[in-house]
Amino acid sequence: MNKKVLIITYYWPPAGGPGVQRWLKFAKYLPEFGIEPIIYTPENSSYPIIDKSLLKEVSPDLKIIRTKIWEPYQIAEKLHPKNKDYKAGHFENSKKQSLFTKLSVFIRGNFFIPDARKFWVKPSVKFLRKYLQENQIETIITTGPPHSLHLIGLKLKQNHPGLKWIADFRDPWTAISYHSDLKLNASSQEKHRYWEKSVLENADIVLATGFSDALNYKNSGANKVEILTNGFEETDFRIGKMLTSKFKLTYSGGLEAARNPVVVWNALKELVSEYPEFEKEFELVFYGNLSQEVEDTIHQNHLSDYLIKKGYVSHKESIQGIKNAELLLLANFPDERSKGIIPGKIFEYMATGNPVLAVGPNGGDVEKILNETESGEYFTPYQKLEIKSFILAEYKKWKKEISKQPSSKILQYSRKALTERLSEIIANI
Repeated sequence: MNKKVLIITYYWPPAGGPGVQRWLKFAKYLPEFGIEPIIYTPENSSYPIIDKSLLKEVSPDLKIIRTKIWEPYQIAEKLHPKNKDYKAGHFENSKKQSLFTKLSVFIRGNFFIPDARKFWVKPSVKFLRKYLQENQIETIITTGPPHSLHLIGLKLKQNHPGLKWIADFRDPWTAISYHSDLKLNASSQEKHRYWEKSVLENADIVLATGFSDALNYKNSGANKVEILTNGFEETDFRIGKMLTSKFKLTYSGGLEAARNPVVVWNALKELVSEYPEFEKEFELVFYGNLSQEVEDTIHQNHLSDYLIKKGYVSHKESIQGIKNAELLLLANFPDERSKGIIPGKIFEYMATGNPVLAVGPNGGDVEKILNETESGEYFTPYQKLEIKSFILAEYKKWKKEISKQPSSKILQYSRKALTERLSEIIANI
């Protein structure tokens, strides 16, 4: 008989974006390793992005339990459309925020701790106490953000000491760079830290998606930390590349102001000015939501003629888009506190075999992965000349039709390989 594991997740199809991919894929492969996943998710979530194509990836044999959730965002979005961005952690530059924006962010940070999904905690605990007992489930997994879901795990653990609990942190809690943008007062900051510490100290295992985050969780009191990165689905990349006459620098996913790689736009401005052939053959392509502030800086660097915005597309279309690129852009928060963040798209980038141009804080975990897999180059936001040289070198390779296949070293990041590792973690709690 397979071991049952209850996975408590807010993001689930038809939700789009990277937040849903991780546990959608784990749930797909866990049965192959003797584990039966059961999904617990809200019935009426207020998702920032919808991708109905992902519904096709949910196995008809997978058991999914849904209960209703009340979210203040459902009201907030009617008052102001920007609130849809804030719930996804996308904030405008503080210098450009309107009074309404500042008030919205302040309310979010100080009145809804740890986040606006907190109202699902109490009814979920009440429902799941009974469900766990009736179905003889001994292991649960909570995944955040939203980090309020970890409070469900915490309260269930407190009520059932024998329950095994894995807390999966797809992103850090108080250490994430935009946490400081929430305009928290001292009392609210202390509450965030208290709940975070309670989760770390009471979970049997904390899952980190990167090396630096794992060390931070351990230093903050976590009992046991395991690193389980995101990954790529091998079958998604059994597609051909559509060749064109353009050298495409492509970015996939939402790009907000906080991760705006201005240094890249500066480098491109000089390249199109200094190299007429590059200027004729260059395209800057975006798949996903591009914030207005980022687009403004692109225009300010005189790159408007090369900009192609595809907007939000299905996951399948975004895969084809990055496969068709010549160079892939990855942008992280420049803050040193974010060096442990490994954006999930890096693994899909690597699976294409196309080189990656990554920008982030000094010593970022992304640099370690790119070097290990020989998949690209990593730069800080102050290395304009180096970035410019890298782009030019890749352009010259493209002109000579020099291409390479993905390194076999990336196979450790396939979804199936990662799920096997997860099954071992579950079995050895």
